[in-house]
Amino acid sequence: MGVPALIVAAGSGQRLGAGGPKALVELAGRPLYAWSVDAFRRATHIDRIFVAVPPGQAGLFTEPGIVTVEGGETRSHSVANGLAAITAEGDPGLVVVHDAARPLVSPALIDAAVIGLDSDSGLHALIAAAPVTDTVKRLGEEGVVAETLDRSQLVAVQTPQVFRVEMLQRAIEAGDLAAATDDAALVEAVGGSVGVIESPSGNIKVTVPGDLELAAHFLEGSR
Repeated sequence: MGVPALIVAAGSGQRLGAGGPKALVELAGRPLYAWSVDAFRRATHIDRIFVAVPPGQAGLFTEPGIVTVEGGETRSHSVANGLAAITAEGDPGLVVVHDAARPLVSPALIDAAVIGLDSDSGLHALIAAAPVTDTVKRLGEEGVVAETLDRSQLVAVQTPQVFRVEMLQRAIEAGDLAAATDDAALVEAVGGSVGVIESPSGNIKVTVPGDLELAAHFLEGSR
């Protein structure tokens, strides 16, 4: 079984202070997005890799074997553009969506997510997530704590996320793409069933400069 992957790499990187596309920031001698591309190349169940890139900058994304797609105004607009390119030649059944900002994703996690959704007909999506270990409180008016949440029922959502293509298309068509921060939330909003696969602790997201240092440390330790 081979399914297509869409790596979303169209972010500006303002919080990272990148001065250009976030996905092109150097991490351990390579562009940030290249590490995700490598992981998807090594995954057994991925047959094509699409990368959503900043408009007009496809020429800067030179990893071999990828198909670049022009990104949109927001992350979900980029996913919509990528999905349109993927399905232009037919419905592949499943699609994997991943953020280039998570460069340490493992081939094992990618394959496990694909297999997990393919084998469970009751789910429309299967997403990587990590258990919440901090105590989480919900704030009310004027910043006063209104409630302490039961963290045993909470997870922090990550990528990769695997979707049934038909459901993701429906969710994108019906959803508020400008406000969405998570494609699985769009699926939930149209009644889709979303499962969770536990993600390893190293699947960090690069958002600020300190995250780059941490990712480089992890990469150095894995060599």
